[in-house]
Amino acid sequence: MFQRQILHFLRPVCRCASLPVTSRPCSSKPSNHDPPLENESLLENLSVMGVDLPSARKRQPGVLRKLLTNEQGLALFLKSKGADQETIASIISRFPRSITRSCEHLEERWRLWRNVFKSDAEVVGILSRSPESFFRSSDNKNLEENIAFLMTLGITGKDLHRLLTTAPRTFSNSVALNRNMVELLKSVCLSFDGKDPERFARTVISRNLYVFIRSTNRIRANVEFLSSSLRLSNAEALGLFQSHGAQILDVSHESLKKNFQSLRTKLGSLGCGAEDFKRMILNYSLVLFVSSERLNEKLDCLMDGGILAQQVVHKPKVLDFSIGCIRQRLQDLHGLGYDFQKSGIAVLDTSKKRFHAKLERLSSAENEDFNTNRSV
Repeated sequence: MFQRQILHFLRPVCRCASLPVTSRPCSSKPSNHDPPLENESLLENLSVMGVDLPSARKRQPGVLRKLLTNEQGLALFLKSKGADQETIASIISRFPRSITRSCEHLEERWRLWRNVFKSDAEVVGILSRSPESFFRSSDNKNLEENIAFLMTLGITGKDLHRLLTTAPRTFSNSVALNRNMVELLKSVCLSFDGKDPERFARTVISRNLYVFIRSTNRIRANVEFLSSSLRLSNAEALGLFQSHGAQILDVSHESLKKNFQSLRTKLGSLGCGAEDFKRMILNYSLVLFVSSERLNEKLDCLMDGGILAQQVVHKPKVLDFSIGCIRQRLQDLHGLGYDFQKSGIAVLDTSKKRFHAKLERLSSAENEDFNTNRSV
């Protein structure tokens, strides 16, 4: 029996729609007090295919008790698209519900994805990294309607690609729910006297792919809190929410408020006023992603290293780096006699490669000065 299954799995196919789906009775009928028994025949099939059964059992245990599944059809379908056996086994291990999809469903869903992606190989690559993005929803009609709706907004193919791979739950929402979010974003634009609400909505979506999987209440509350607490002008609000500010709109409202209040208090203790705090958020609102405890630790580290609070206000991206990285960079620069008051702190906000190149230049300059002084 298993030899026939293996030969059937290895045989090349072009389509999967005609493949049979068989049911397998459980070995015995469970009593009312016993946990449901797993389908032994299914377990054997999956084991032959190389599926990690403990992983599948941990992720979606109910699938292993089903009497009707399509693991062979799924395997042959994915093989026809270029997936190897190891990839297929990995997909099933991480998202066991994939074996409940019919061949007709798989063909239709693949067609819809291929309207967005360039090749079968690209889709296979995405499935190997994130099976959930393809298999989570079973409603192909809803997927098609959502893609059509987003395209009418002018969402680019690139952003559709990113939405499908990064926030696939967007396409599990009803079109009506996604339309409500778009209408909210348009209304936010109009409330700040914006002239192009559709462009505003597209920009926010492009900058924050998770916006559709949050509630409109959360987005509205965060917009109102930031605009009122910072006393933003209409132009400032539009500028903020169409740039890095879009990325913090989906943060938990309570977390946003906590981090906001903590940062304002900390900057106040360092001698910064309300305008300094506002300038920091307008320069780089993503500092509000950082927990209040970690942010305070980073600020203390910078102050201990001779940095002024005003310098951080104007270059807040330095707070993106880990506390270990900040300490090491300060130590390296101090060792070369770097003057932060004279030369600024932009050097701290650079990539690892650029920072080390800067250290080399500073070291060379120091050696030249030393040799010059010796010759004199």
